[in-house]
Amino acid sequence: MPSSSNRRSRPVFKIAAHDDQEKFQQLPEATSPYPYHLDIEKVLPGLPDNKMVFHMAGDTGGLISPIFKHQVANEMTRQCHETASPADKPAFFFHLGDVVYNYGQAAEYYPQFFEPYEHYPGPVFAIAGNHDGDIDPFDPNKPKSLDAFMQVFCDNESRPILFAEDSSRKSNIQPNVYWTLKTPLADFICLYSNVPRFGAITAVQKEWFINELKFAAKNRNEKALIVCLHHAPYSADTNHGSSLHMQNFLNLAFEEANVTPDIVFNGHVHNYQRFSKQYSNGKIVPFIVAGAGGFADLHKIAPQGDPEFPDNSSLLDNVCLENYCDHTHGFLKITIEKTKERFTLNGEYYTVSTSDNSSSMSTVFDSFIVNVGS
Repeated sequence: MPSSSNRRSRPVFKIAAHDDQEKFQQLPEATSPYPYHLDIEKVLPGLPDNKMVFHMAGDTGGLISPIFKHQVANEMTRQCHETASPADKPAFFFHLGDVVYNYGQAAEYYPQFFEPYEHYPGPVFAIAGNHDGDIDPFDPNKPKSLDAFMQVFCDNESRPILFAEDSSRKSNIQPNVYWTLKTPLADFICLYSNVPRFGAITAVQKEWFINELKFAAKNRNEKALIVCLHHAPYSADTNHGSSLHMQNFLNLAFEEANVTPDIVFNGHVHNYQRFSKQYSNGKIVPFIVAGAGGFADLHKIAPQGDPEFPDNSSLLDNVCLENYCDHTHGFLKITIEKTKERFTLNGEYYTVSTSDNSSSMSTVFDSFIVNVGS
């Protein structure tokens, strides 16, 4: 951990990064009708209306040094089984994208997803990452973008999956690659930011997103409003840096809808970062990067003063890097709780040991509280 005098406090842009918008892939057809809502009751019935606990992480795939993804999966599974109070037990895992590397192929889902998460007791919801949607040009099967992802997460009924081999996990029934998960305590508006390095979102999806923001805002006193997308609008890392495309997309959508969410979650960058952004209406929104879910290579935070990673753009004003971890893997545990006195979202970021001991315990690295609707 750097000393406070050398600690980075702003996101960066990466000068040398290639903006490969030509890698954009056409989206698959939705599996359920517009407006692509999934009531969690259909997958996980009986959730209480006063407390909900769940896990989040992104970028869990990869075959090099698989110990890391197994450590993360094992620790989340352990938390589910060893939590004494049923009310505190994580009910599901929400994946922030890049389930499978490098091209989202069906053959890679067993070693990269089904095997590590075989014993995770809850359902897994997911947004797709750039690697999930990318296509290997040399694949003789000639799959379309997100073919395997759709079979695993966006089926029209829950059933066994052929390429899951001996896994007992069945397909999920998410209605589309962009969709809204409706729960008793939160609406998760889930975007698909496609394959290019800095993301790309269609005009049709933008219109849907604005409508979803307006719809969710009607329940602001009853539900947290959570936005999830794979590509990070703000980052201080040396591999990607911040995404101007995603910044512009969110800023314009929030302005047009006249709605700002309670929190934004991202993956894509292989580390943990917690930003706070203050909007013109005075609201402070946390932007959480949680992309250290298992892929072996982690992304380092840019050193101060490096001209290849400038942080002096006015586009990065009002955005503060509150905390970060770029040296080990980890995951989030989120608790949303409503009482007569308050309505809060509490986040804890757990890091796993840097040793090769797959049974090592996780420890809390960072925690934060969001007052819902404020």
